Amino acid sequence: MRIDCQWGRAGAAREADVAIIVDVLSFSTSVAIAAERGAKVFPFHGDPAALADLVGAKITSKARSLTEPSLSPASLTNLTAGEAIVLPSPNGARCTLAAVASHIFCGSLRNASAVAEAAADAGERILVVPAGETWPDGSLRVAFEDLVGAGAIIDRLGGEMSPEAQAAAAAFEDAKSRLRERLFACPSGVELVERGFSEDVELASQLDASEAAPMLMLHRMRYRATAPEPELTDKRIRYYEHMS
Repeated sequence: MRIDCQWGRAGAAREADVAIIVDVLSFSTSVAIAAERGAKVFPFHGDPAALADLVGAKITSKARSLTEPSLSPASLTNLTAGEAIVLPSPNGARCTLAAVASHIFCGSLRNASAVAEAAADAGERILVVPAGETWPDGSLRVAFEDLVGAGAIIDRLGGEMSPEAQAAAAAFEDAKSRLRERLFACPSGVELVERGFSEDVELASQLDASEAAPMLMLHRMRYRATAPEPELTDKRIRYYEHMS
């Protein structure tokens, strides 16, 4: 088994048997929370209304919210089996839709072992993709939480690692005894706490709290030509779901 680690949408577009998208604060943690409860998550970037109408899913709030489904992991803890949501995300969702691997999973600290086990069964060339954040000019910002989230998964995969994969695994090894402290102290965690979403950071820092391994599945329909994002009009609709 060979393991690589590459950042962002360009990294996700590299060829592999398996790709694992890692966006700890908060897309991947939100997907894990939803999958734990038997819900489906349609990743999207842009106005989700057209897609939600097409597939019969709930539209999550455009603003992070604790009182209605949104990109906040805490807001998804009341989802039930069979529910479906459209979850826009500027990083995790876009990396998901850029991925070209035969099998695509969504991983985080919360479900690192479960995703690593599922990925190892799915192929030999595994690409772990920390999504990162974006600077105001749209360029990629390396995010600590995604680095250690990717490292946690890589640590559990073993195998032959690229230098980038080794670096991510080393970052996790250094942080694993203080994950909660480190996540609350990193820029993304500090921002969420200041906005009143400390529970999201708490959920994201819980290593291996979930046995869900959300895998990207093909939906029976395609995006219509009127889809709000031109880059998606020729793609099949896909959604994350835990396959037990």
